Amino acid sequence: MTNRLIINVLAMSLALGSLACEEADLAMPSEDAVEALYSSSDVAARVTGNIVELTVNQPTRHVRRGGALWAKVGPYIYLFTNETEALFQAYPGLSGVRVITRTGRNETEVARAFLHRESLNELTWRRSKNIAGKARTEGTRKPVLLEDLVDWGQEHTEYGYSEDFVS
Repeated sequence: MTNRLIINVLAMSLALGSLACEEADLAMPSEDAVEALYSSSDVAARVTGNIVELTVNQPTRHVRRGGALWAKVGPYIYLFTNETEALFQAYPGLSGVRVITRTGRNETEVARAFLHRESLNELTWRRSKNIAGKARTEGTRKPVLLEDLVDWGQEHTEYGYSEDFVS
């Protein structure tokens, strides 16, 4: 190859390469926008880097009444929702959403779960929201639905439970 031909090939490669590269939108939502999206007075949002963290007050009476199962299910009720899916769709730079549940009285951590962006695809999102929706609407009458949600959450998130509530 001649020098001129090499220069032309390099120039074409650079020109075509720059067309293929688009600047990624790495903007993150504001904490107020996240709180408004979840529209619950029990949710406080914090954005740290490319992670959204939701802190949710879980009444102590719920944990006492429902025991370990209700302690475990708390984060998944908020993770597997239209709101979380919308965050991932609206903010391509968002790497994950973490939900931490705490008791209202002394703010003791009950449970936490972290959902990575890549953990769910279109089909598993639909399944996640279906499982969570059934647990929210019928879980008190049918605790097996809460168990299904906990099992699903443990398969798709990084999670941890306080030994004070889950022994």
